Order: sequence, then structure tokens, then C-alpha cells
Amino acid sequence: MTHPVKKLLHVDSSILGAGSVSRELSAAIVAEEQRRHPGLSVTYRDLAVTPVGHLSGAHLAAFQGAAPESPALAQDLAAGQSALEEFLAADIVVVGAPMYNFSVPSQLKAWIDRLAVAGKTFRYTENGPVGLAGGKKVIVASSRGGFYGPGTQIEFLDHQENYLRGVFGFFGITDVSFIRAEGVALGGEQRARAIEAARSEIAQFAA
Repeated sequence: MTHPVKKLLHVDSSILGAGSVSRELSAAIVAEEQRRHPGLSVTYRDLAVTPVGHLSGAHLAAFQGAAPESPALAQDLAAGQSALEEFLAADIVVVGAPMYNFSVPSQLKAWIDRLAVAGKTFRYTENGPVGLAGGKKVIVASSRGGFYGPGTQIEFLDHQENYLRGVFGFFGITDVSFIRAEGVALGGEQRARAIEAARSEIAQFAA
């Protein structure tokens, strides 16, 4: 009996290009998953290079059945639908998510807004919301300029990892892991230590 090929969705959101820590770590995570799952099918989406548009009133009108007001909006709606279909089809989702101003990049938030569709990733019931996208594994490559982890003085400013864990949990995904590099803006030595520690964690995590 043959087993279906696993599908991995790799999403990056950093605006820093080759200098991005989250991009370096997300690529390392994908490489480890490919090692573990020979034949793994990988789809890549770069939200900094090819963003989906932020939601507007025109988007909401189109969602409610109105004809798109412009070809550009129609194209953006199609891109959002493609992003949702990629996410739903994936068994593993790897997200490169740097912390920007205590939260996630707006490009990443815009992508998540296209995933949060009632009837697709969640539904409302008499007993409250129920996630519909369970069964996936989400691995977040998290990079932070400072230290915001548990027990730090500014842990309360973490609206990055808390948000991502919350929203994926809302979609019904319980297998959410974070590979974290902290203090990457505090000098070259600390940056190198943080990346080395995160890479070591990736190797252990994927072993």
C-alpha cells in the first residue's frame, strides 16, 4: 500500500531578505523535514516579495457577493483564495515569523486574515467556535531582537508567539512548535549564539 506524499507549506514574512534570521531558520526547518520525509512536496510563499493585500471594505463586499470593483481586486481575491487552499492542503506548515514592534509583520497578518474564513478553517456552533483545520503540524521560526521569553521582564510585550499560537489553535491546530532565536539585535556575538542554539534545537526537534 502506497502512502500519499506529505505536503509542506513554507511561508516567509521577513522584509530583510538574505539578512533575515527567521528566513535562515525556516529554511533549515524545511531542510530537516525534507530529510525526515523523502519525497516531501514543498510549496513556498514569500509574503514580502508577493504579499496578499490587506483587507478593505471592498474585500468584505466581494466576500458578501458583490462583483469585484477592479481587476486588481479580483486578482488579489484570487491570490487570497490560493493562499487558503495551500494552507488547507498542507500537512506541515513552516512559518518564518520575526517580531516587529512586539507583534508579527503586517504581511503575515494579512496572510492569516485570508486563512480565517468561517466554514473553511473554523465554524461557530452553539457551544462556541470549532477549528476545522486540525491534524496539521505548524512550526514557527521565531526571531526577536531582544528577549521576550517566559520569565523575562518584558514577556508581557510578546504579541508575536502568543498571537500565532492562539490563531492556529483557533483553527483547530494543536501541534504548534516554536524554534526561537532571541537577542539577535544585541550584537554579532549574541546573534551568532542565538542562531546556533536555534539550529541545534532544529536538529533535535527533527531527530
